[in-house]
Amino acid sequence: MENYNFEKVTVLITGGAGFIGSNLCDFFVQKNCKKVICLDNFSTGKKKNINHLINKNNFTLIQGDIRDLDTCQKACQNIDFVLHQAALGSVPRSIKDPITTNDVNISGFLNMLIASRDQNVNRFIFAASSSTYGDSSSLPKVEEVIGKPLSPYAITKYVNELYASIFKFSYDLDYVGLRYFNVFGRRQDSESVYAAVIPNFVKKLINHESPVINGDGIYSRDFTYIQNIVQMNVLAMTTKNEKAINTIYNAAGGQRTNLLELIILIKSSLSKFDNQIKNINTIHGPIRDGDIPHSLASIEKAKTLLGYKPLYNVELGIKESIEWYCKNLV
Repeated sequence: MENYNFEKVTVLITGGAGFIGSNLCDFFVQKNCKKVICLDNFSTGKKKNINHLINKNNFTLIQGDIRDLDTCQKACQNIDFVLHQAALGSVPRSIKDPITTNDVNISGFLNMLIASRDQNVNRFIFAASSSTYGDSSSLPKVEEVIGKPLSPYAITKYVNELYASIFKFSYDLDYVGLRYFNVFGRRQDSESVYAAVIPNFVKKLINHESPVINGDGIYSRDFTYIQNIVQMNVLAMTTKNEKAINTIYNAAGGQRTNLLELIILIKSSLSKFDNQIKNINTIHGPIRDGDIPHSLASIEKAKTLLGYKPLYNVELGIKESIEWYCKNLV
């Protein structure tokens, strides 16, 4: 990756105004890619996430929906690599509204595959999900062993993997799928009713409110800082190792943290900005539907085939995230 010539490359990032997508846009614009296209319908993405890029010569915003095939075809024209991040996340949202989740995550995904095939895209990199592991209780999670999906969202993300595989088989479209594990970091939405646990906790504590832990707090996750995810996408895009493509990887930190430990880390970092936060108590609520007790990724496959080396552990990632939230939420 160090010697890769980004200046000759054109990249399309779907969902590019979202949390992960905007961080990817930042990277490729800063690397002086020939062209960086952001496709977003702003259903969950935010214009403010990419405002600083709008006037860059190599950046183009297309406001459009992946559920429209014509939009996908136009966005994929003269594109070397697609980094498909657009999706409706959240297990609870998918349980409440499975139809829209299916339309975006499966029909929209299929549109992007068709457009990538038709426009001769070199490689299709996409956001898969750790939810695909479903009810599998084995730890750490290895890519080849999955269980039964526990939510409509999990089903859609598994179907994405199947579709990518069949497009390679049927049309020779190269792909790499990255199963994201609880990604966190700057720009992660704290306003949504479906806000992820870390921005939710941070917002509550900054406002001197008690964060709510679902369950007893012993449930654990492989919380993965955004810069590790950017690295994984870039490695998936730039690798020249034939054995490293047309497969699925865990995109994670390889470190397990339970919710009680997470609260301690967040309160410790926030207390440096506001000493009163350390005295705020937490509240325990019911376990969410579709939640699995524990999640921990094996990252050996990514290390071996892609040369992945996580640059951030949870502690460092929380520290940097808190610095960003304190500047942008206060």
